Amino acid sequence: MKARIFVTLKDGVLDPQGQAIQGALGALGFSGVESVRQGKVIDIELAPEHASEERIREMCETLLANTVIEDYRIEML
Repeated sequence: MKARIFVTLKDGVLDPQGQAIQGALGALGFSGVESVRQGKVIDIELAPEHASEERIREMCETLLANTVIEDYRIEML
């Protein structure tokens, strides 16, 4: 079983990487970019006997996402 986890900063949390990307896009001539938020995608493949959305949620809460400043979304593939 495969899962894809999308981790993004919560609204209101400063995103210096997103700001750097926005600045670089402007410097490269891409006008009109009003905001950039940067995140990460994690793909996990689990053995069938260990595959459940609850288990993946545990992984996110324990290690994969800093739930103080990040949100995550799980997509089962």
